[in-house]
Amino acid sequence: MASAAGGGEATSWNPQEEGLREICGLVEQQMAPTSDDKSMIWQKLQHFSQFPDFNNYLVFIFARAEGKSVEVRQAAGLLLKNNLRSSFQTMPPANQQYIKAELLPCIGAADRHIRSTAGTIISTFVQIGGVAGWPELLNALVKCLDSSDINHVEGAMDALSKICEDAPQVLDNEISGLSERPINAFIPRFLQLFNSPHATLRKLSLGSVNQFIMLMPMVLQMSMDKYLQGLFVLANDPAPEVRKLVCSAFVQLIEIRSAVLVPHLRNVIEYMLLVNKDPDEEVALEACEFWSAYCEAELPPENLREFLPRLLPILLSNMAYADDDESVLEAEEDGSVPDRDQDLKPRFHSSRFHGSEDEEEDDNIVNAWNLRKCSAAALDIISNVFGDEILPTLMPIVQAKLGMPGDEAWRDREAAVLALGAIGEGCINGLYPHLSQIIEFLIPLLDDKFPLIRSISCWTLSRFSRYIVQGSARQEGQNIFDKILMGLLRRILDDNKRVQEAACSAFATLEEEAGEDLGPRLEIILQHLMCAFGKYQRRNLRIVYDAIGTLADAVRGELNEPKCLGILMPPLIAKWQQLSDSDKDLFPLLECLTSVAQALGTGFSQFAPPVFQRCINIIQTQQIAKVDPAAAGVQYDREFVVCSLDLLSGLAEGLGPGIESLVSQSNLKDLLLKCCMDEAYDVRQSAFALLGDLARICPVHLHSRLPEFLDVASKQLSIAKLKEAVSVANNACWAIGELAIKVHKEISPVVLNVVSCLVQILQHPEELNKSLIENSAITLGRLAWVCPEVVSPHMEHFMQSWCAALSMIRDDIEKEDAFRGLCALVRANPSGGLKSLAFICRAIASWHEIRSKDLHDDVCQVVHGYKQMLNNGGWEQCMSALEPSVKDKLLKYQVL
Repeated sequence: MASAAGGGEATSWNPQEEGLREICGLVEQQMAPTSDDKSMIWQKLQHFSQFPDFNNYLVFIFARAEGKSVEVRQAAGLLLKNNLRSSFQTMPPANQQYIKAELLPCIGAADRHIRSTAGTIISTFVQIGGVAGWPELLNALVKCLDSSDINHVEGAMDALSKICEDAPQVLDNEISGLSERPINAFIPRFLQLFNSPHATLRKLSLGSVNQFIMLMPMVLQMSMDKYLQGLFVLANDPAPEVRKLVCSAFVQLIEIRSAVLVPHLRNVIEYMLLVNKDPDEEVALEACEFWSAYCEAELPPENLREFLPRLLPILLSNMAYADDDESVLEAEEDGSVPDRDQDLKPRFHSSRFHGSEDEEEDDNIVNAWNLRKCSAAALDIISNVFGDEILPTLMPIVQAKLGMPGDEAWRDREAAVLALGAIGEGCINGLYPHLSQIIEFLIPLLDDKFPLIRSISCWTLSRFSRYIVQGSARQEGQNIFDKILMGLLRRILDDNKRVQEAACSAFATLEEEAGEDLGPRLEIILQHLMCAFGKYQRRNLRIVYDAIGTLADAVRGELNEPKCLGILMPPLIAKWQQLSDSDKDLFPLLECLTSVAQALGTGFSQFAPPVFQRCINIIQTQQIAKVDPAAAGVQYDREFVVCSLDLLSGLAEGLGPGIESLVSQSNLKDLLLKCCMDEAYDVRQSAFALLGDLARICPVHLHSRLPEFLDVASKQLSIAKLKEAVSVANNACWAIGELAIKVHKEISPVVLNVVSCLVQILQHPEELNKSLIENSAITLGRLAWVCPEVVSPHMEHFMQSWCAALSMIRDDIEKEDAFRGLCALVRANPSGGLKSLAFICRAIASWHEIRSKDLHDDVCQVVHGYKQMLNNGGWEQCMSALEPSVKDKLLKYQVL
């Protein structure tokens, strides 16, 4: 192949005929390869890509191969784009220059496909290398925008719209050699194109300006009035894609720059009401986003209040299923038809986490985001902002829709049930007096002939779960609770897959609220769930696993009854034996068994040995597969490792010391150490959770690898690691604390290193999650308790932030351990805590009650010791600086 002349101009490069013919042929083959060709084509591409001027050939074919079809030229261009990402940094500068020079004339090419592909390649160049090294590009784009040739304007706008979408910040930077930022030249031209007679240019220019709402460069701020005027002009554009972008602009502005819309708010709201009914659903959907955005921006509700009588009926109307909605098309799906692989949604296992997590509700009414779901979400948030005041407008419409007769009105009835669920939280005060009538109305709908009415009724009833459970203390409420419970259990055995899914999810929500109240009904619940277990296809089987796991978490030990075990365990064990170690359907079963093992406690002992051994085998096989898949006989998939580690943690928590014999006869500690050192954060997260569990129960079996476990755990607490995976640090921190109180002085070699990391964490609480702060405070206390002579000389550097963190921890055994450490430090170095005495007092006052008499006495000694040290009014001065509530709490230590 030819290469660029050394040191010469890039444009002097010319292709060799043979090379050009060969590469053209390869590109043509790549466009429609047979299965046999794919490997050969890939090998040839790899071969050619080693030549420095391979990309020159591609750009030549793209830009100059006039005799080739547009499709071939496009394919060469896209191949070039993909190559740029991997080869740009090593590409000779002369070749870069040649490619750039060839691309620029293509911006205004006669064929729109060539223009579009040129824009894609140019945007890739800009993402990788910025615009500073390509001043010719900016000049060419400005020149094309100012051209009278529509092809030039459209080509420039296509390239710029892609740059604005992929890397808008590069246009808003100072660039050496330029008198102003590039965006200053482009924004006025974009705004001018709002008036273009060509819909494509209106769309591209508006979309490009919208990309800068978040960055808000000075030129856009200065042009805001013109931008808003342009939006109002385009508001009634005949092109739906332009109207959609107008709505998107107003949504972004209300979210990020609401102040600029305030003078025009009435007009904007009137417009949004209008386009919320747009015949184009994508426009209506974008408009509908405005209501949630307005409420979430916490703008004054009164600006929206007067429009509610017009808005609420629109939302309710848009909540009805469209004829072409996927859910309507899939609604008749027979539960006996096996699922295909493509029917199975991706699943994500959540690694084990020790501490308090912020959980988000997952009210997934429908799978795809569409106008129906967006309208329901808007109604939900509006009900939370305006509460019961929307009921007089909304409820007559809901009641009218619920009463609509005939099969053809089922969508309206279904939308009304969805609306009741959407306002179930925000309007609960107004609905509560009528809740029993609402529920009595909904229960028969669980048996409606239309499956989507049955499924939405399950969801809506689940939205009232908390209040249903609260009311079950009274006899009337008990009857309602039982009716809902039996209704959902009936629907769990529905023949329709969609209804099965909704019923299981609703039942899981009810389980979480009802907790141990489900105990007396366990037998019938288990009979239904295990019947579903035998009936469901693969996709919904995952939801049954979740419902069984949630049930186990809710009722805990009540599950440990012979009758219950006889119903629950045989099908689970049969499925466990049926699935291979490399079958991904094992994941949800592993998760389910984790909850069951924790709930049954020692009652799981009879099932534990084969479960334990299989987890070990899976981890071992996956660790081999990671290095040599052929030797392992399976492809590596770390989720098998994570789920197995979490099930072992569940066994440890459930069996307690009963797991010791299983651990002693296995190589778990060696496998676990490897997992603690894995590069994948979710594997490490679960591994350190198991390490902490084993440290509590059988630390003797970790002993031979203790220094290595401590070394790798302490490394997770460095600031660099924290930024990478805070949950791993959280679990490693907790595991170190659990090891400390079991191995005592043997932990001393790592104590100072760990304390140094923990102090860094405690001194930046606002940047990290609550659980890590709590675990850091507890682990620091445990280290201080077992090694006070090592920690106490440094205590004055961390006492204030440590005590502040201790003050936030709820009363429990871990807090007791931390305070034993506090008392040990003060005994070893009382003067080290003097400057922090007020913080120590606040930490002590954070206790509701210290149940351990020994610890209570130790805390009394600390307080009395400081009172004796601070004579000459020092103690009184310290006490006077404390809040009255803190002083009241200190009275129980008899020092005031």
